[in-house]
Amino acid sequence: MALVEITVIPLGTGSTSLSDYVAGCLKVLEQSEGVKYQLTPMGTVIEGDLPIIMGIIANMHEQPFLAGASRVSTTIRIDDRRDKEGTMESKVLAVQNKIIRPGGTD
Repeated sequence: MALVEITVIPLGTGSTSLSDYVAGCLKVLEQSEGVKYQLTPMGTVIEGDLPIIMGIIANMHEQPFLAGASRVSTTIRIDDRRDKEGTMESKVLAVQNKIIRPGGTD
């Protein structure tokens, strides 16, 4: 299972606000099957099979053009671990379990 972080940046929109474009990209994800995703302040993390995610990314990249952007810059980071299954939650928990909390254990 792969974890992919994607940031889609529409350019040439005539506005500094991008939330409408982000919403359009998230609609692509909502209509996709076989993946989980989490919106973050600076991008979106997608969890699933890499070939499926890559198709979704192509559709997300296209979305701002359909909404009137004249240029789109998309950044993708892929974490594709094959020796064991990793999820968004398991990666966060692995770090949290190593943090020593006052009055607790690590």
